[in-house]
Amino acid sequence: MDDHALFAQGLALLLESRAGDSFRVAGSATAGEEAVALVGKNRADIAVVDLALPPLGGVETIRRIRAAYPATKILALSGTEDLELAAAALRAGADGYLGKSADPEVLVAPLLSLMAGVRVVRGELLDALLTAANRPARTADGLVDRLSPRDVELWLLLAKGLETSEISKPLLVSERTAKRMIASLLHRLGVGNRIEAAALAGRCGLLDENPLT
Repeated sequence: MDDHALFAQGLALLLESRAGDSFRVAGSATAGEEAVALVGKNRADIAVVDLALPPLGGVETIRRIRAAYPATKILALSGTEDLELAAAALRAGADGYLGKSADPEVLVAPLLSLMAGVRVVRGELLDALLTAANRPARTADGLVDRLSPRDVELWLLLAKGLETSEISKPLLVSERTAKRMIASLLHRLGVGNRIEAAALAGRCGLLDENPLT
């Protein structure tokens, strides 16, 4: 499932032309909730999830697919090389992780590997993840200590993938104020965007303590 229609269509055509005897593309979705429903409707063997999939975000979409359909293999795709996002996707239940910058034709082999029960992560990314794992990690306690309860609430809303207009309502502030609050929170978290904030929330275990519904 990918929010970029052209990429999704290109991937579908590639699979049908190069591996039509092994794969049948059941459909695509442009939103996380639709993706989860599509997996269930078609009893999908494999789900390809773009980590930028709105509005839940790819990590939360993966988490929901894994919880509802544990037998489905999941390949996460990302347009960035964000290690925290990659780690969050794998922890959420992805069986593999690849960048969308990879040659589309190389996607056939990873999908076949997933069906064979082999987890798929590019060698250089695996090395980077292992290196990062040996560094001191930021903990949820350390971050929460520096944040107010309102900041934590905002962080969870961001992790859910909500738009600024949707975030402003439960916080009872204007969209303009919500935008300023979001910018301030991202700065304090040390991340560059909302996707990184969501990945950090997962890495710190904040979503395990406050599951998104």
